[in-house]
Amino acid sequence: MPYFVYKIRPNLVLTHIDTKDRYQDARSIVRHLRAERAEGDDADYRMIFAKHQSEAEKLLSRPKDERVIGED
Repeated sequence: MPYFVYKIRPNLVLTHIDTKDRYQDARSIVRHLRAERAEGDDADYRMIFAKHQSEAEKLLSRPKDERVIGED
């Protein structure tokens, strides 16, 4: 399964940037994009492991669950 690299803007606007078969290649692209991000740019760059592009977009669009660590 490939790794998909996305630019994520506020309101979950997803822009597909690249697709790589190797984790290291996708990771280096994301790190480079984050390092070169312009000041004031509110976009985030992420990679996701998925079977196909539509699944990757579905996973990235899903809101994150609040994690509870330990008991209150």
